[in-house]
Amino acid sequence: KEMYGPDSNFVEWHRNPQTQETDGFQVKRPGDKPVKCTINLQLDYQPQNFKLDPRLGRLLGIHTATRPVIVTALWQYIKTNKLQDPIHRDTIKCDEYLQSIFDCPTMKFSDIPFKLNPLFQQPPDPIVIEHVVAVEPGETKSVTHWDISVEVDDTLKQQMNNFLVSTVAQQEIMSLDQKIYETVDSIKALKTKREFMLSFASDPYGFINKWLISQSRDLKVMLNIEGDPEEERKAEFYQKDWLKEGVCRYFYTKVQQRRAELERDLGVRQLGSSSSNAN
Repeated sequence: KEMYGPDSNFVEWHRNPQTQETDGFQVKRPGDKPVKCTINLQLDYQPQNFKLDPRLGRLLGIHTATRPVIVTALWQYIKTNKLQDPIHRDTIKCDEYLQSIFDCPTMKFSDIPFKLNPLFQQPPDPIVIEHVVAVEPGETKSVTHWDISVEVDDTLKQQMNNFLVSTVAQQEIMSLDQKIYETVDSIKALKTKREFMLSFASDPYGFINKWLISQSRDLKVMLNIEGDPEEERKAEFYQKDWLKEGVCRYFYTKVQQRRAELERDLGVRQLGSSSSNAN
């Protein structure tokens, strides 16, 4: 800036679709002093790369990546933290970190690409190279090389990306996902049935006893019954000393209830007869 002024210290070269392939280009400036320059290379990523929102980038451990890599990392985070709904498998239960990023408690798998779009920041950070142009007398000219790693995608992945962003493909994927969920549920039901049959086949007597105990316990919980149904189904339970007194008290209560009902009925009839005689 001190040598070339505030308006001539930048040199920009932009590539466009009409730019022909070239091995390089030269930038020349007159001067007789060493010049420290900064070279910023904005890579033309193919496939396109995105710089992530800092919050999601810290969560996934990704700074810049392609869309499939970001979606895969997010899915890996969901699986690792068991955020997939066990019943509605196409639903994601967001934890506190995802809620702060996506601003929703739950989301569908099909909504992930649309919710990621606002979190993509373009363009990615450039590659910065610091270089000194030496023009001192007797200075030996030198050539400096930099190796820059770039990702090159294959045509098959590009076809897959086109398929994934297609609206018709999204509907087809959702339909296939639903069939997968139904198949998994059917497999679970058949697995439970198989374990039930194998347990019965290996020990029928023990299996039936355990099954009756389990059913009795469930019935007790559903009906809110007090006592021990397992003990009450045994003959020894009805041979205890207090049982006779308990039976007598039970029948005495029933007799008293019946007596009260009869007295109430007779009282109504007597009242009806008295009214008839008065007329």
